[in-house]
Amino acid sequence: MKQVKPLSLPLDSINIWDEDWFLLTAGDFATGKFNTMTIGWGSFGYMWKKPYVSVVVRPTRYTYQFMEKYDTFTVTHFPSQHKKALAILGAKSGRDGDKIAEAGLTPISSHAIAAPSFAEADLSIECKKIYYNDFDPQKFIDKTIFDRYPQKDYHRVYYGEILQIWQTEE
Repeated sequence: MKQVKPLSLPLDSINIWDEDWFLLTAGDFATGKFNTMTIGWGSFGYMWKKPYVSVVVRPTRYTYQFMEKYDTFTVTHFPSQHKKALAILGAKSGRDGDKIAEAGLTPISSHAIAAPSFAEADLSIECKKIYYNDFDPQKFIDKTIFDRYPQKDYHRVYYGEILQIWQTEE
C-alpha cells in the first residue's frame, strides 16, 4: 500500500457509501481487543481545519462499546470479491464469536493508531475521534428518517480526524 494525503484522496464521496460498504473497526490491535462492523452510512469532509470521516453506530451494536472506550478507529474499503465477508461482518455480532475469522479477513497493525486495519483492504483510513453526538429525533425535519428507526435506537455520530490514508496501487 502507498500513503495518500487526505486532501488528495480521489474518492466519489457520495456514491462510495451507496454502492460499497466499509468496515468500521475500533479497539487495540496489540492487545487483541477490537471489534469491527460493516457500515454503509457516513461521510467524508473537511471541518475545523481537519479532514474527517463521520460514521454512525447504534448503541445496541457491540462495536459501540469499542468506539466509546478507544480514541481511534479505522474505516476500510475492500475489493468487490470480499462482499460476502463484509455481509458476514454486518450480520453477525462479535459478542457471539470470532466473526472476523469466519469472514476470512486478516487484521493487521495500522501505521499510526491502535485500531487495526485489514490485509485484504484496498483502502485504509486511520482516524482519531474528535467529536461525537447523538441523533435527536425531535430534530428530524424529514419525517421519513423515522422509518430507519423502528426500535428507536438512534445512532451516535462520530467524527474522526483522518491521520493517515493507505491505498493499494490499483
